[in-house]
Amino acid sequence: MAKADAHLDADRPLEKKLLRYVWSHTRSEQLWILFVIIASMPTYFMVLDLPVRIINQPIQGDGFDSVGATKTFMEIGLSAPSFLGGGSVTFFPGVELERWPYLIALSSLFLALVCVNGLFKFYINTYKGRLGERMLRRMRFQLTDRVLRFPFGHFKRVKGSEIASMVKDEVEPFGEFIGDAFVQPVYLGGQALVAFIFILNQSFWLGMIAVVIIAFQVTIIPYLRRRVLELGRMRQLTARLLSGRIGEIVDGIAAVHVNDTSNYERAELSSRLGQIFFIRYELYQRKFFIKFLNNFLAQLTPFLFYVVGGYFAIRGSLNVGQLLGVINAYKDLPAPINGLIMWDQKRTDIDIKYAQIVEQFNVKGMMSSEVQAVSDAPVAPLEGTLQSANVQVLDDSGSVLVEDADFRMDVRDRVAVLGSIGSGSGAMANTLAGLNEPSSGRLTLNGLNFLDLPQYVRGRRLAYFSSDSYLPQTSVLDALLYVNKHVPLRKRPDTLPPLDRHPKHRSEVIASGNMLLDIYDGWIDYEAMGVRNTTELFEKTKSILDVVELTETVNDLAMRQQLDPATNQTLCDQLLDMRLKLRERINGSPMAKLVEVWDWNTYNKQATLAENLLFGTAVNGADLEAERLVQNHYLRSVLAEDNLDRALFDMGVELAETAIELFADLSPDNPFFEQLNFMSPEQLEAYPPILARAKQNGFAGVTDADRDLLLVLPFGYIEERNRLRLLDDGFADRILAARHRFHANLPAEMAENINVYKLERYNALESIQDNILYGRVAQGTSNASDQVQTAIRELLVEEGLSDALFKVGLDFDMGTGGKRLSENQRQRINLARALMKNPDLMIINRGLNALDSRAEKRIVKRVAELAKGTETTPPFGLFWVLSTPTLATEFDKVVVFQRQRVVETGTPDELAEAEGPYASLVS
Repeated sequence: MAKADAHLDADRPLEKKLLRYVWSHTRSEQLWILFVIIASMPTYFMVLDLPVRIINQPIQGDGFDSVGATKTFMEIGLSAPSFLGGGSVTFFPGVELERWPYLIALSSLFLALVCVNGLFKFYINTYKGRLGERMLRRMRFQLTDRVLRFPFGHFKRVKGSEIASMVKDEVEPFGEFIGDAFVQPVYLGGQALVAFIFILNQSFWLGMIAVVIIAFQVTIIPYLRRRVLELGRMRQLTARLLSGRIGEIVDGIAAVHVNDTSNYERAELSSRLGQIFFIRYELYQRKFFIKFLNNFLAQLTPFLFYVVGGYFAIRGSLNVGQLLGVINAYKDLPAPINGLIMWDQKRTDIDIKYAQIVEQFNVKGMMSSEVQAVSDAPVAPLEGTLQSANVQVLDDSGSVLVEDADFRMDVRDRVAVLGSIGSGSGAMANTLAGLNEPSSGRLTLNGLNFLDLPQYVRGRRLAYFSSDSYLPQTSVLDALLYVNKHVPLRKRPDTLPPLDRHPKHRSEVIASGNMLLDIYDGWIDYEAMGVRNTTELFEKTKSILDVVELTETVNDLAMRQQLDPATNQTLCDQLLDMRLKLRERINGSPMAKLVEVWDWNTYNKQATLAENLLFGTAVNGADLEAERLVQNHYLRSVLAEDNLDRALFDMGVELAETAIELFADLSPDNPFFEQLNFMSPEQLEAYPPILARAKQNGFAGVTDADRDLLLVLPFGYIEERNRLRLLDDGFADRILAARHRFHANLPAEMAENINVYKLERYNALESIQDNILYGRVAQGTSNASDQVQTAIRELLVEEGLSDALFKVGLDFDMGTGGKRLSENQRQRINLARALMKNPDLMIINRGLNALDSRAEKRIVKRVAELAKGTETTPPFGLFWVLSTPTLATEFDKVVVFQRQRVVETGTPDELAEAEGPYASLVS
């Protein structure tokens, strides 16, 4: 595949001047639109001239001195100047018209020219808008392309949120200006020149008045705008810093909560917002004063025209048509003049902003675009000797990370790297992965510079991850396959529904200098993973997740997922069948006590009181959650029929009293609060005064707000969990009766919002496990949940549904940064996807330090064994910076780092006998 030229000048620094950047990419388009603008000027002049002709000739009668007099309309010809000998050529002699038809003809011509002029404006504005958006698309692509080629060390000095803000927000104004960059001054200047020539043609002195006012505007307004531009720059900088600071708060939110620094962050935020406020306030004052001055000057000129022009008209040296023509022409003149002033100021402002962008994105040491060149050519496996000779690595501050590192290994060797954090071991792993660049020494493969390998070779033949490797928000499966998406290898199948794309999608991609590679094509490299199709890929995925001990996790994630019967009808039907078989299996067995199933005529003591009332799941949870449910008028009327609302109020009083008595003196993070599911630690502080008022005034005497807050507590009560003995059989029967009354006359709008529990229906709003159980797991019974899940998994295997459910687990959305998974699970995912890559050399920088020692030992042993190769997979090398030194015995070779230097290399047995640093570490 040929290289996709998304940007022909990718390796050149960004142009320092925006106008030069725009011209270099849009020269032909700019010339065309300039031609269209020049072509529009004659019609603009005629639109100004025709009102004068209409007033002077057919209306005032100039040329119609007698009854039946006529004038020639639409005579078309050319006349030569007198210095060229004069003479004329007539193409069309015109039509003779009397006064009234002549008025109609001129007025109709005026209307037609207005339409033509409007169409010119429409075409010009649409064309330059498209041009601006196209260039904005190009610029954003180029900037992001450069981010992908920044040297790794540069990311330590910049914040991701600031870069994102620059690419998304700070270049946004460029789109509008780029379309106007060359078009606007020519278009507005042309309009102003035509209007000015027209005014001079009518009256020299009125033209001079216009010149003086315009000269004043052009001089004073730019002067006043200088401070506005400075404030604009300050606003942009402070807003960018605010964006970066908020990003830091989000990334470090755990530290904020742990250290109780939320109010410090609020104070700093308030200070930054205050700075932005006063900058913007001064900016508004100055901007609107300039606008006031502009408006005043715009009205001053017509005043002078009325006075001076009126004087000339009274003296007879200027007719009324000419005066009205001048006023009408000047009405259009301030807009282009102001537009030109605004354009010039905007150009200056945009140049400053563009210079800041260029400064941030013209980074020294940026990778060549050739390093990331597109290639679908087969990449030969790496073979031979990898040698580090006197390698020294410095960080951006000049501190030594690795010093004079000397060692050698075969690419397929299994090498354990030992050393404390900061010893140089981790930095050496990063250097091998290409994330650090040696300041001296050589890192070679078979004598050739190892770091000179193109990225498409390194990215396919090496695997790397560290303990803090980032996972984007995606599904588990997409995270595993991400490392094998280098280039599209297959076209999107025609059997799939067509994409809803604009007909000009491809042409606009080319015109914008974007990447032609299609994200919807087949990017997954099956061959690299050693599989031929999706079936083999699934089997490989399962086997690798077994190696990293994630299989049970994926199964658990599947059980927590929700399925939509509309898109998964077959699987949902199979799960319904499984529901019945599971019930048959557990009925009459000891497991019957572990699950309490839903029954229309039975109160489920493992579920909340609210769930028992609704006997279903709310489609819109926010509308029918406990806080809103107690305010529902229909439900309240149902409860009032049996005075159940008063009983629940009394129950709420008892719950509040018990909670305050037992938990008031505990810290909010105390584990005992896990039993307080009907009230949060924060709510606990609000209830003592409510409780006092309730005891004093009773159900009828308290306010609606207090009554609701006490009624909501029983709605979250679970007898078998909370065990406060507040819900006896008699009370449960009253709740059941209320359930029946509630559903008997349920309003249609509420009925649509509740998925009622039915044995024969799959509930899309419940998890897969809850759908299979059709009930709730017994609380308080030891290992009840584990026993139930084991029974479900066994039945899934028997029914042949385990793979289908495993695929559902693989579709689990891991959340931003993979944070819906634990750190332990994220590290396992990183190891799994490194194994999915089938690399020649796997580089791991303390990748499993979040695991307990036993789990780490099991997984390291499995991976080390896999690295030897199997019947179906080739051997691969390991360069593993271990957190646990004793695991080095699983490897062929050991490299020991101390104080940024390699102090020992050899086999584990050799180094153990030498009784040096290695022996000290493993002992």
